[in-house]
Amino acid sequence: MDDSSTGSGPLSDAEVAQLLDLLRRYCAHDLDQWEALQTDTPYGPVYVQMSRSLPPGEESDEMFRPF
Repeated sequence: MDDSSTGSGPLSDAEVAQLLDLLRRYCAHDLDQWEALQTDTPYGPVYVQMSRSLPPGEESDEMFRPF
């Protein structure tokens, strides 16, 4: 059994595309003002913050990659 059939391992290109599509839908329809998430990984925790405004201290959106 390979990693793709068990849901482990890196995402395929199709899975990344699906993730971004779902994230776009979530932001358009379900994100109110902000969301703060945390998940554990083999390399330590990962923190994800989503907001309808720029982070404090940021005056430009240049550091963000559109998708």
